Amino acid sequence: MSQLRTTKAGLVACGVMCAFILLYFRSPSPEEAEGEPTYPAVVECGFYPDELCSALFEGKKAAPQIAQFCKPPHNSEILAHLRTPGNCSRMNQGLHFISRPLSVEEGNFSLAYVIHAHEELAMSVRLLRAIYAPQNVYCIHIDVKAPKKFKRAMQTFVHCLENVFISSSTQKVAHDGLRRLQAEIDCMRDLIHSTFQWHYVMNLGGQEFPIKTNKEIIRHIRTKWKGKNITPVLIPPLNAKPRAGQSPLKPSPEENAYTSTNTRFKRKPPHNLTVYSGSAYYALTRKFVGFVLTDPRAKDMLQWSKDIHRPEQHYWVTLNQLKDAPGATPDAGWDGNIRATKRRSEEGDGHKGCTGHDAQDTCVYGLGDLPWLIQSPALFAKFEPSTDPLVVACLERRHRLRALQQAEVPAEPHWLFPQESHFNSQPHH
Repeated sequence: MSQLRTTKAGLVACGVMCAFILLYFRSPSPEEAEGEPTYPAVVECGFYPDELCSALFEGKKAAPQIAQFCKPPHNSEILAHLRTPGNCSRMNQGLHFISRPLSVEEGNFSLAYVIHAHEELAMSVRLLRAIYAPQNVYCIHIDVKAPKKFKRAMQTFVHCLENVFISSSTQKVAHDGLRRLQAEIDCMRDLIHSTFQWHYVMNLGGQEFPIKTNKEIIRHIRTKWKGKNITPVLIPPLNAKPRAGQSPLKPSPEENAYTSTNTRFKRKPPHNLTVYSGSAYYALTRKFVGFVLTDPRAKDMLQWSKDIHRPEQHYWVTLNQLKDAPGATPDAGWDGNIRATKRRSEEGDGHKGCTGHDAQDTCVYGLGDLPWLIQSPALFAKFEPSTDPLVVACLERRHRLRALQQAEVPAEPHWLFPQESHFNSQPHH
């Protein structure tokens, strides 16, 4: 009886909260719009509040404040499927994975991904199901120091998806450094030897999430880049003069052409290469990956990078400047729109500020950043789901709805995300 009373009380609290949200956003008075609203006690709504997510995407002023009183659902569904290995079809359907190409265009243009799996298991699965398509192929690198439970769960997960595999080599990967670079090259070698005939490869961390659908990513690559690599260049070499019409860039000390980590004087780059600096993220053609794995300049550059500060910010952009490299873009600048980034130093120019919090001049997105994110031309963004989990929850639902709206095939029932409740273990529509 006490459990029944508790459940009823929870339902009443949720009902009050939901009614409050609906009334607030559908018919706010001028006084409510200008003044500070009064909120009820904190409750766990127990479902994805689509009404609230819509208000956040629309940039309604009070939505972020109200969202603090509406926690997103927990990760129990994802974790339960990974802890009970067995029927793969049941697991894939239960986790709402897309099971066939959504269009002819997507089916004919396969992508490959190198993913550094994060220790937040549910976030890693959310990322993969958002970017997943059966015609794509995915190499997951798991840090050798990752917890055993995490490794076992990922092995269970990967076992049920034939186009997803764990890298054949493991590294002790920090946030950046040569080991991260080596881990990505190891994955690329596995991808080249796989049976999937992919066209481009991109790299992702476990805390990243797409803000464009698979179809939109493909169209961005095909229409604008047309067989070229995307390696955004942050600054030119220190002795290079800016091109006509280009403002000279002012690199910070950390963004110098290259900096040695453990030697006072760094020897010159091999093959008289000019070292560039840029993004650690990329979209590379299959032929360029073959070049990286076999060309002596690429191999020597990797060896030379072993004591360079953040070599992943130099390696790809430097090799992509070689005119004879497949898909090279020697004249490219900070272009490509691979990552959506808000920097405090750019406030007032490219954006109106960060509503989350800053981490080393870069915005960790909050709920108030959602309108800016969905308008961004970038393909992906990085998040801290533990800081504000509703940001990713809202983006995930919007991403799936948008992908299905663009689809040229009828949606399977399990592709749709259900309305979930923590009061009832069975999902309902």
